[in-house]
Amino acid sequence: MDALLQALQPIFVAPFTLLGSPVTWLEIVAFVLAILMVVCNMRVNPIAWPLAIASSLLYFLLFWNSKLYGEAGLQIFFVVVASWGWWQWLRGTQDDGKPLQVRSLAPTARWGLLAALAVAWPLTGLFLARTTDTDVPWWDAFPTAASLLGQWLLGRKYVENWTAWLVVNAVSVALFAYKGLWLTVVLYAIFIVMSIAGLRAWKRLAVAA
Repeated sequence: MDALLQALQPIFVAPFTLLGSPVTWLEIVAFVLAILMVVCNMRVNPIAWPLAIASSLLYFLLFWNSKLYGEAGLQIFFVVVASWGWWQWLRGTQDDGKPLQVRSLAPTARWGLLAALAVAWPLTGLFLARTTDTDVPWWDAFPTAASLLGQWLLGRKYVENWTAWLVVNAVSVALFAYKGLWLTVVLYAIFIVMSIAGLRAWKRLAVAA
């Protein structure tokens, strides 16, 4: 991995600084792709998924270079899940055999997902604490675990994905500020606003369906 990062040094060049921290070309391109991805998600446009793949690969490099290994590993998971989500939006069906529509989870399913998060968070934190040199294992672990649920909900077109992303984005703003990734802080702050807008838009779509 070190050899790869060394070979990619040109994209780690910083054309400017923000609040005293360098902002690289890699972070700029990833930022733009991520914004476009969320806009497409809000509009339930399948082009969001290839944008997600490209953005996630760039953020993998950025986070690994910043020793945010949980977030970096999450990006690879996002690439895999984005491929699945793309297929779901194009070919997936609901339990009744109809094409996927925007809809809400049953109350029992919501509690089940919260229970899954309560297990996944400490397990992810323990893994990061024992196997990496990250200085924020538990902090890094929460958005990592919660994002897994968010991606599944998004792929299956559940309205609640936006609530999951709202929480993930709020925690991530603080995490990335601590790491001095200021353009990414701006991105995730924008994501908070877009998550609220996406939640409202998908609630309307669910009612219409």
